[in-house]
Amino acid sequence: MSTHPDIPKFMTMGPVLPVMVIPSLDQALPLADALLAGGIKVLEITLRTDCALDAIKLIAKERPEAIVGAGTVLTPKDAEKAAKAGAKFLVSPGLTKTLAHQDALPLLPGVATSSEVMKALEWGFTHLKFFPAVPAGGVPYLKGIGGPLPQARFCPTGGIDAKNAAQFLALDNVLCVGGSWVAPSKAMDEGNWAEITRLAAEAVATFGKK
Repeated sequence: MSTHPDIPKFMTMGPVLPVMVIPSLDQALPLADALLAGGIKVLEITLRTDCALDAIKLIAKERPEAIVGAGTVLTPKDAEKAAKAGAKFLVSPGLTKTLAHQDALPLLPGVATSSEVMKALEWGFTHLKFFPAVPAGGVPYLKGIGGPLPQARFCPTGGIDAKNAAQFLALDNVLCVGGSWVAPSKAMDEGNWAEITRLAAEAVATFGKK
């Protein structure tokens, strides 16, 4: 029940953690390939679709160079299923006591308030997902809690895109940002994988150095 050493490692492997909602299994490998070609290796597949676990399993097996995580993890049972599918880490929108105690995989837990950050720190979690980032206060909020809670490090997610990512990444307590703009649903639906590669490469080139 604490931040696993792999979490800060994954958070510093690139500026953007793509939040991927995969509605169809046949999109999984082309999407992973497009993001890998653009320089993004750490991928979050949210457990919001029926094929999400199968997508994690497929990418983990066929693209071992990718580091695949499961997002929208709500319970220890979700964590166990993700581990069996081959995920390397978990991302949750919030943090409960039962989820904090799961030991299936390294966890990046979500927080939205200073009290939730304090509770996470109390449980040993120093690396956190700030969600929903923009509605919860955005850059000013993260900057504000950086003083009293300097030991916490964040991956803000929710409302972040190419226009505001740099503002978040400029903060000392932000290691990376989560976002879906590098894998837009329109490009996925159209099979425009070259556009996703372009967006990924642009994000890495633009935001890759702090």
